[in-house]
Amino acid sequence: MLTIPRRAHGVTDLRGPSRQTVELAGRTPTARSAASRSLGLALIVISAAQLMIVLDSTIVNVALPTVQRSLQFSTADLNWLITAYAVTFGGLLVFGGRTGDLYGKRRMFIIGVATFAGASLLAGLANSEVWLIIARGLQGIGAAIAAPTALSLITSNFREGELRNRALGVYAAMSGGGGAAGLLLGGILTDLVSWRWIFFVNVPIAALILFLAPRVLDESDHASGRLDIPGALTVTGGVLSVVYGLSNAATYGWVSPATLVSLAAAALLLAWFGLIETRTAAPLVPLRMFKDRVRGATYAMMLSQGVAAFSMFFFLTQFLQNIMGWNPLQTGIGFVPITAGVVLSATLTSRFVGRIGIRPPLLVGQAAVVVGLALLSRVTISGSYADILVALLILAPGLGMQFVTLTLTAVRVARADETGVASALLNTAQQLGGAIGLSVLASVAINATEGQLGLSAGSAGQLQTTGAINAAATTYGYATAFQVASVIELFGLLISAVVFGVPPRWLTDRFLGLAPFLPTRERSPQTCSVLECAE
Repeated sequence: MLTIPRRAHGVTDLRGPSRQTVELAGRTPTARSAASRSLGLALIVISAAQLMIVLDSTIVNVALPTVQRSLQFSTADLNWLITAYAVTFGGLLVFGGRTGDLYGKRRMFIIGVATFAGASLLAGLANSEVWLIIARGLQGIGAAIAAPTALSLITSNFREGELRNRALGVYAAMSGGGGAAGLLLGGILTDLVSWRWIFFVNVPIAALILFLAPRVLDESDHASGRLDIPGALTVTGGVLSVVYGLSNAATYGWVSPATLVSLAAAALLLAWFGLIETRTAAPLVPLRMFKDRVRGATYAMMLSQGVAAFSMFFFLTQFLQNIMGWNPLQTGIGFVPITAGVVLSATLTSRFVGRIGIRPPLLVGQAAVVVGLALLSRVTISGSYADILVALLILAPGLGMQFVTLTLTAVRVARADETGVASALLNTAQQLGGAIGLSVLASVAINATEGQLGLSAGSAGQLQTTGAINAAATTYGYATAFQVASVIELFGLLISAVVFGVPPRWLTDRFLGLAPFLPTRERSPQTCSVLECAE
């Protein structure tokens, strides 16, 4: 059997054939065909689960006004349809990933999908706002178990090399395109059927996944040790407090008692978590994982990517419906270009990343997102969809390239018994980036809007503004939010340039002092890591 050379830091050369490819090549044609079909079904099951979970992050957005009228939601409580899902999803991701490592990834994947399906059924049957909010929280719990185990199942079912690259490309395409596809599907179901079907649609998909998963997915080895319950409680409580505090800030302000108490509790719980993890024999999150410079930077970049993706979907949806007067279906159709662009760019990136390395698509992708968000910050009340389309056509390939390269990088050096935690941390970074970003940017947009309204009212010499002035001020708020999101993504690009770009050594040594943190230029003629291959 072919042995794939590895570099000293443990990164496998992705240019050469994978072991799985070699094994398939040594089988009879019938055996190879059966094995390929099994791998294909495994990828379908994993990708379908990820698509279902990501869809639910955005599918509710376009249905919010309809749900509000149907269940008589108050304006103050309506945001909990988004927050309840984000809080439980983001808060329990690390815990869900660790359960997969300890008790079996396939088993926990099935439990997570089943929980998600049951919660979706309850949400579709809801007849009150409390019922629906609780069901959304339960959906987040199921997603927190299923999402990290789905990603880690790729590493346990597809050996490192070309096959895993392609599998991760499909997974990344589902992650990247799923958010935009959720807006389209939400608009179609809300306009043509009922808002309840944005939840019911998950049930048959989950049923098919639950039927196929035990038949096509291999169970992973179980890690030894026990579940770190104190660590799980403190980190989950800390993340829940962060997300709740930031979500509350967008509605009630940064100095409200609930916001301050939540953020203070978050700081205390996360500090306690760090202390626990340094003293326990079987930590929930081994702190040594963050000693890897590249993976630590990857999590930081995923935070900025979450800000970009979540803010783009949220504020652009509001602009299309509140300013341009589009209905949910039209809004969903308006996002088709970015859905197609993300899926196409993710697929192409996964095919060529083994040849060109991670650096080029990562840097180009992040630069494209910065430019796209900057173009969206120029929206005006008199603008047209054509102006938005230009920005979307630049954003889409950038997001697709980011999803693939960051996913590959995050799991590249994880030990077999830690891939669940590594996957969970990647998903957590994206969710927290989105939650934190939306909370901050919502406050930015509100303050910008109020400031603009004050200027307009003062200049007009009247207390009440007209509808046109309100719309113009609201658009200014959206544009300001896009501008800040572009700056945040620019910081992510700078991190990529430092960690992956390898600037001239004389510059890093003499002026920036970054030499200890940068990858070496030395390469072996026989091997080349996916992070360093650029030709």
